[in-house]
Amino acid sequence: MKTILLVDDDHVFRTMLRDWFADNHWEVFEAEDGETGVQMAREHRPDVVICDLLMPRINGFQVCRALKAEPEIFANTKVIVTTGSGYETDRVNAFEAGADYYVTKPVKPDDVLKLLQQPAGARDPQKPTTQTERLRAARLAAGNRLKFWGVRGSVPTPGPGTVRYGGNTSCIEIRADGELIILDAGTGIRVLGLELVSEFKDRAITLTLLISHTHWDHIQGFPFFAPAYQLNNNIRVLAYDGAQAGLQAALASQMESPYFPITMSQMPSTIRFEQLKDLQFNIGKVKVEAAFMNHPGICVGYRLQTTGGSVAYIPDNELYERLKSEGGSADSKDPRAIHDFARQQDLNLLEFVRDADILIIDAQYDCTEYPRFVGWGHSCMDDTVRLAVNAGVKKLFLFHHDPGHDDRQIADMVAHGRDLVTKLGGATQVEAAQEGLEVEIKAPASVFSHHT
Repeated sequence: MKTILLVDDDHVFRTMLRDWFADNHWEVFEAEDGETGVQMAREHRPDVVICDLLMPRINGFQVCRALKAEPEIFANTKVIVTTGSGYETDRVNAFEAGADYYVTKPVKPDDVLKLLQQPAGARDPQKPTTQTERLRAARLAAGNRLKFWGVRGSVPTPGPGTVRYGGNTSCIEIRADGELIILDAGTGIRVLGLELVSEFKDRAITLTLLISHTHWDHIQGFPFFAPAYQLNNNIRVLAYDGAQAGLQAALASQMESPYFPITMSQMPSTIRFEQLKDLQFNIGKVKVEAAFMNHPGICVGYRLQTTGGSVAYIPDNELYERLKSEGGSADSKDPRAIHDFARQQDLNLLEFVRDADILIIDAQYDCTEYPRFVGWGHSCMDDTVRLAVNAGVKKLFLFHHDPGHDDRQIADMVAHGRDLVTKLGGATQVEAAQEGLEVEIKAPASVFSHHT
């Protein structure tokens, strides 16, 4: 008589399968949590284990790994993972953990039987085979997403007060529609580069780096970007020209002696610099729009339209209305004209970010701080939140955290921003950009994934 172990905390589901298999002359064992399931598997050595992915004590991934770790006992045991969600990432991870089959609930006993009746050596047709195929499947399964690697403005701020939100300067990674896109090259790009080298190993890395502007906190990590030191990698760097020097010269000058021991010409990867001229262009299937920001020098924000949703990135910007109202104008002859101009500029930005699924934007100061920094090129958080609400933004990430703000102050700013959304009658979700935070790019709402 064949034996089967059902590991699931859903009593109704277990009962349905138990009765069906018992009627078909199987000996059935049951466990309602993963830990008990592993113990019973060792005791009874069943021919088949059906375990749910989400269970108390030990989840389905852990059950698979535990059985796979004892091939002398479970070499001939088939493991079927069931799930009610069916996320593609879970499917890939289940196979990596050792599952033979992956089935999305509701499960029909006849379908399970068909799997079990396959000849020896048969495999789930959806199961990745080679390492390359598994890596490709994992990347596709992950979908369109972004990850914060640097969130601070002006200067890196390591220390106990910045552990939660992070102290590296601007850098965001985007994986979308088969493209690897990096927004800015602050100090956060150093750790990102190490992760990319570890992920790709000997395979070539092809990526696009979008620079918002060449102030130091947005380029200072580039000399430490590990993929630039590997011969087979291709790095495309895009930006708009500055006042003093071109993009390549700006990046290269910080690597000249006596500032750095290696020049850019000694980086063995293929690096292509492109001075952008048009405000609309494509990176593969990703549509990109750019808009000039109110910040010293030539500075732009980018809006990326992916198949999953839209991301607007405005790292440095000072909203016009408060700037002018706080005395940020030398011309006082026609206050009305100044007001109308300022309002129109802010409306232009509002249209640029309208209905964005994710908005990452400069919110460096609170209302009490801003008057001391009028004209520095950074915004008051209240204005940023109001802009996002009026533009119908789904999720807002406060960005370019002031080097003087510790974790507690940033958390207080988030709480204040959420209160302001409520007072304005909006639906925008307010968060603070946080190093290691990975976010799915998905309309109409973006969902947190995980921290690392």
